[in-house]
Amino acid sequence: MTSENYLAQLDAAIAFMKEGDDFLVVSHVQPDGDAISSTSVIAWLLNKLGKKAVLMNEGEPPSRLSYLYQFDAIINYRKTRPETKFTKVITVDCADYKRIGEVTALFAPDVQMVNIDHHPTNDGFGSVNIILDHAAATVEILYDLIERAGIELDLDCATAIYTGLLTDTGGFRYSNTSSKVMAIASRLLEFGVRGHQLADHLLEKMTMPKLKLLQRSLSRLTFSEDQQIGWLYIAKDDMRETGAVSDDFEGIVNYALNIDGVEVGILFKETDDGQVKASLRSAGKVDVAAIAQSFGGGGHVRAAGCRLEGPLAESTQTLVEAVRKALTQ
Repeated sequence: MTSENYLAQLDAAIAFMKEGDDFLVVSHVQPDGDAISSTSVIAWLLNKLGKKAVLMNEGEPPSRLSYLYQFDAIINYRKTRPETKFTKVITVDCADYKRIGEVTALFAPDVQMVNIDHHPTNDGFGSVNIILDHAAATVEILYDLIERAGIELDLDCATAIYTGLLTDTGGFRYSNTSSKVMAIASRLLEFGVRGHQLADHLLEKMTMPKLKLLQRSLSRLTFSEDQQIGWLYIAKDDMRETGAVSDDFEGIVNYALNIDGVEVGILFKETDDGQVKASLRSAGKVDVAAIAQSFGGGGHVRAAGCRLEGPLAESTQTLVEAVRKALTQ
């Protein structure tokens, strides 16, 4: 995408926000740091524009992000289902339309959407689409949006953007950490963002339920014959028995990938509806987004996810075999 096209998309999104009101802001199911940070940034921006907004997700926002602007206003659709239908919707960090989840039931027949995302698998489902697949996080795009709108940042917004960058770059360690990302992070620190405290809180601290979950999953760590694929799993009963929540399995897949010689790490998780959710991470040799897409999922070249039908053992064998084939191509 040319810079001119990108700027035109930013302008179209700004016009959408300025001309409309009563927005629904939603990110993807099982929201992560970038998704909730992006929701917070959009809430902040709409407030600056004098607009009203309802913030919603299918699922509980991670409690570790409770310090973010308007976090307490985010509604869990599984617990509260408004009767209102929305004609103006802003989606953030949703790799495709399916990732919005059941919240789409609140979309009016004549709904207009702004779709802001950084996943290369995004299918452009919005009336206005800002998709920058080389951005490290959706908040990087939102930083550009705010700059383009000529609105001055403050500590609340800067903290939310920094949080999204920090979590989606793994503490500025992943390959998506560009010079632009570091320049933005540097400017955000000038607004008073406490980067070291956020890094400690989001990347170092661990809940006791997560520790128990990690202990169980690591005891099941398995490798392919050539040790290029590593995988572990979380059984359905593990969540209940450890008291863990969905946010607690964030980052566990990296323990498989971080073993020297492993090219692809996979975390399998049994779901209550009888499916298996898989998170894939690549050291760079394999495009895991392409693999995930073949199973109806999506994501990035180095980080992707999908759902598989069938029992855990069968799903594991199927996906590991697909990764094994990709490694030999």
